[in-house]
Amino acid sequence: MNALTAPDFERQALDAARFRMLADHVPAWIALYGAADHRCLFANRGYAEAFGLTQESIVGLHFSEIVGSEAYEQVRLSVDELVRDHKSVVYERELPRLGGGRSCHEIHLIPQFDEAGVLLGSWVLVYDITRHREAERLLRESETRLDKFMQATVEGILFHRDGRMTDVNPPLCALTGWSAGELIGQHVLAFVTEDELPKVREVMQQSQELRYETVIKHRDGSRIPVELIMRTVELDGEKLRMAVVRDIRDRLASEARIQHLALHDGLTGLLNRAAFMDRMTLLMRRAERKGEMLALLFIDLDNFKRVNDSLGHLEGDQVLTTVSERLVGALRGSDLVGRFGGDEFVVLLSDLATRADIVVVLEALLSVVEVPVKADGRALSVTPSIGVAVYPDDGRQADELIQHADTAMYRAKARGRATYQFFEPALAETAYADLVLEAELAQGLTRNEFELFFQPQVEATTGQFSGAEALLRWRHPQRGLLSPDAFIFVAERHRLMLSLGEWVLREAATTARRWREKGLTDGHGPMRIAVNLSRMQFHLEGFADTVERLLAETGAQGRWLELELTERMLIDDIEHAPATLAQLRALGLTVSVDDFGTGYTSLAHLTELPLDKLKIDQSFVARLPDDVGAQAITRAIVQMAVGLGLTVTAEGVRSAAQWQLLAGWGCQQFQGELVGAPMPAAEFEAWVKAR
Repeated sequence: MNALTAPDFERQALDAARFRMLADHVPAWIALYGAADHRCLFANRGYAEAFGLTQESIVGLHFSEIVGSEAYEQVRLSVDELVRDHKSVVYERELPRLGGGRSCHEIHLIPQFDEAGVLLGSWVLVYDITRHREAERLLRESETRLDKFMQATVEGILFHRDGRMTDVNPPLCALTGWSAGELIGQHVLAFVTEDELPKVREVMQQSQELRYETVIKHRDGSRIPVELIMRTVELDGEKLRMAVVRDIRDRLASEARIQHLALHDGLTGLLNRAAFMDRMTLLMRRAERKGEMLALLFIDLDNFKRVNDSLGHLEGDQVLTTVSERLVGALRGSDLVGRFGGDEFVVLLSDLATRADIVVVLEALLSVVEVPVKADGRALSVTPSIGVAVYPDDGRQADELIQHADTAMYRAKARGRATYQFFEPALAETAYADLVLEAELAQGLTRNEFELFFQPQVEATTGQFSGAEALLRWRHPQRGLLSPDAFIFVAERHRLMLSLGEWVLREAATTARRWREKGLTDGHGPMRIAVNLSRMQFHLEGFADTVERLLAETGAQGRWLELELTERMLIDDIEHAPATLAQLRALGLTVSVDDFGTGYTSLAHLTELPLDKLKIDQSFVARLPDDVGAQAITRAIVQMAVGLGLTVTAEGVRSAAQWQLLAGWGCQQFQGELVGAPMPAAEFEAWVKAR
């Protein structure tokens, strides 16, 4: 072999330097080992440093000295395979990192031959594939989690490639009624309803990441509204479209329910006030264009409060439900029916020719709406009172028509209930007058315009003074002195009676204390003042507590007051009346039944109620002594009351003959013009002193 020339030597040195530079910068560890002795002939920087060596110190070392005896034994089979078969060998190994942990490497053993094909050595190329293996591991874990999620979730999931389903989960099978085998391979559009195909096809073409609602078909042909959540995912190295199929039937049903409740009454299912008004306005506009007549019926149930108070709200709700069903059943589908709250119903009749058509409907409603219920063992009838306002005669605006129908309804109640009343202009005038009077009543309370008059009561046998009845009067600034008949109806209708009734009680208690301090007596002790209670006042929850509070505030004693209740007040609250009366009597108050004979109190009720006195209504006394019928009734009342141990007072005694007759039957007290007319407090005090 000839010696190298200087240029050849320089060229080889340059090539070696280039090779080393290239080897040091490729992303791999490179080494060359001899075939016979497995000693390192060359290593790039990365390979040498991986084992804590330098490129100079690693040359000449045996493979086992570099990688360690244990590692050498592990890879020796691969080296032997290369030597035996003269073929490249690839394998993977995990190596410890210098800073801790382990890394994964892919190792290539590449044989090197001379020109004659003799094996000279083997190249070792080591690639760090830690990131790739970690990515593969994470992908496998992700796919495992996805598979577990598909099996565990309650929502349907499917994967498809170009529309053909490649995988589905059990919840999707349960939702559609098809098995996985029947679904996989089918095109997704085959399970979309005809009317939804264009929308779903467009979403598939755009391959967007979105959610939208559509309808799919069940195996039995029924429609299933669903929400689809579309995503593009990579699975096993392949891009697929994934759809989460969410059953929204319950949600849509809830939304429909909420929408229904927004427009309808929750108890009866009828239109509520807002929805009724909206539809009524539309029908009025149509009627205006066509020149048609409409009729608005405002319906209020008679005796409904008694049902609620006696039997409870559940029974009351059942009555309201029954009434609503009967209203709908008696009307046409084109008629509007609504509930404004409580026991107030409204009906709008359309397609009417004359008012006679309205009357036919009214008569039908009166006959079918009546609802019998049982209260305290007795049949109680809940009947309708109906007010009618006609469009366009009685109003051209919805609010105006309702107001006029409401006004007519109150007049129907005043006429005796279970009847109807058409609106008339005079009713509007009365309603306006009531509104004005209501405002004046409120002002009268704040301006101290009310006062009590007192009518004396005397003993029947001796004529001796025994007490007084307090009678309310209103010194109206313009109308002068008014008796209760002029304003009580309005006060009760607008709940002013509560404030007015409390004022009367307070004033009577204060007067009784003042008279006690002045020494005015009835001959036996402190004078007792009788006070009339209103129905609203007596039925107020905690009324006995209110009386106790007033006694404490005024410094009066209960025995100085007598409370007068009508028969109707007791019967309307027969369930709670005994307890309330017992509380009042425990405070020392006397309890009296006023206007007896005009109501519905039975002998059984008189024995059940804790009462002290009974006052015979003056309508019976006025017909004495000439009316035989009045004699029979009045005498029976007196004897019955005396037999029960009650004190009997006769109202409206105007003549000596009446006095003598009543006293002979056993009546103990008298009150009326023969004794003395109602008087202001100062005049009454003078009258008592004069006697």
